[in-house]
Amino acid sequence: MNTKLNFQEAEVSTTTIDKNKVDAKTDNIYEAISIVAKRSNQINTDLKKELIEKLEEFATHNDSLEEVFENKEQIEVSKFYERLPKPHAIAMDEWLKDKIYYRHTNQDDTNI
Repeated sequence: MNTKLNFQEAEVSTTTIDKNKVDAKTDNIYEAISIVAKRSNQINTDLKKELIEKLEEFATHNDSLEEVFENKEQIEVSKFYERLPKPHAIAMDEWLKDKIYYRHTNQDDTNI
């Protein structure tokens, strides 16, 4: 099974990341963490949307509460997504590999 989004290459790791590597691009740890957090939210939203779409493909709509059965395809899809790295790990991996584009918006709006 393959996701449309290529998130399988991020490492599932519990090693500590050096603070100097994280804030090297921004010289501000809070700004770097904010950027990674926003990207993590984007990844989480995309993964959730993709998971719901795939689960809907295998959904059987029964109005009867008496029939409860396991849908093997839905279980396999769910297990696949559970094994993927967490969104914050993916976002941090992207940040450290310079795959995240960020910019400062113009805060001086006096020219308008």
